[in-house]
Amino acid sequence: MSGLMRRPIAALAAACILSTAAPNLSFAGPNTAHQVSKEAPKAASRPAERAAFTAADLAAARPAGLAQTLRVAGDDPNAFQALIDEAPAASDPWLVLSGGGEDGAFAAGLLAGWSEAGTRPDFGVITGVSTGALIAPFAFVGRAGDGPLREAYTTITAADVFEFGGSDVALTDTWPLKRRIDKAVTPELLQAVAAEHAKGRRLLVATTEIDSGRPVLGDRGAIATAAGRKGAEPRALGLFRAVVLASSAVPGVFPPVEVSATLPDGRTIQELHADGGTTAPFYLAPKRALTAALTGAQLLRIPARSIYVVVNNSTSPSFEMARRSTLSVLGRAMSAAIKAQLQDALALTGAFARREGLDLHVAEIDGRFKAVSPGPFDQRYMQALYAHGRALGRDGAAFAGSTGATAQGDAPQTLARR
Repeated sequence: MSGLMRRPIAALAAACILSTAAPNLSFAGPNTAHQVSKEAPKAASRPAERAAFTAADLAAARPAGLAQTLRVAGDDPNAFQALIDEAPAASDPWLVLSGGGEDGAFAAGLLAGWSEAGTRPDFGVITGVSTGALIAPFAFVGRAGDGPLREAYTTITAADVFEFGGSDVALTDTWPLKRRIDKAVTPELLQAVAAEHAKGRRLLVATTEIDSGRPVLGDRGAIATAAGRKGAEPRALGLFRAVVLASSAVPGVFPPVEVSATLPDGRTIQELHADGGTTAPFYLAPKRALTAALTGAQLLRIPARSIYVVVNNSTSPSFEMARRSTLSVLGRAMSAAIKAQLQDALALTGAFARREGLDLHVAEIDGRFKAVSPGPFDQRYMQALYAHGRALGRDGAAFAGSTGATAQGDAPQTLARR
């Protein structure tokens, strides 16, 4: 085990980070990876508490200087249905990318192999949570995003993401990650995303609003489109970057991201957004719509016939001796909780797919991959996992042999439409 993992605080951080995290994403290509300065910004004085606001204020708030339509409540079936109904390409296959931290290398490799095979669908809707949210914009722009994803998930180290010694709200400081995101999320990337959005496709990313505890679904294609309007570019670019950073902000481990929002009366409030994986390991639709399917009710209609879910994790139990320490036991318990949440989400998704007559395909990191990571963001581990995902995508074997929903007594991973 690495020296990093032997540090007590790292045990807790690693347990959380492996459920979500953010790589160094670069849209410039394989030879232009940005290097993070070894000097961290000087620590700021403790910030003042935010101005008080109510749940009603939060519901009426919109991103400062931008339209309310750039996001919807992620747990509202009616709002989600309206968003999808306005997307002409929503009847094309959907791609759903889960959280998983460094294990996002699996999805990055799978997408590259899929491109090489020439069988990768043109997805009408792509959703992402946590590390999946970081992959999503590059998946959205097609094969052009494969190279940057390869660089991101095969060269990063823990030092590129965070450093220990955080603040009153987190164990770590993510200044290295923020600096990389600011360099990677460029106006050129937003232009490419906006061009795909104009074709009727949708790029949706989930974060968790801390004050309400509710998921928020950001329409990143709409944000990218807003960046092309005169006077709106700085705010839209800033919001796009903030959503990327918030998507990886594991509560308590990484600091939440403040998003300025404007109320109808002109007041400005500061929302706190954190990792979308806090409320769901991946996002297909509002949970209320998924659970309604268990009783035969229909709260939502998805126009697509095929849904591809890429799980950057394993749903199978994993053995690791816990040490006699609070953090070691807590880390193992959190790992078990994350897998249980993932299994439940897959079971709900399987039931919903059967109710709606969808072809559901799930890929996960199953027993075919044997490597074990010695610590967070280990390069050799990520490179091996990337190569594994790439081979499966190239050979058409990524969506075969998984056990996710099946392990819960649900439908097989490839569900024939009925």
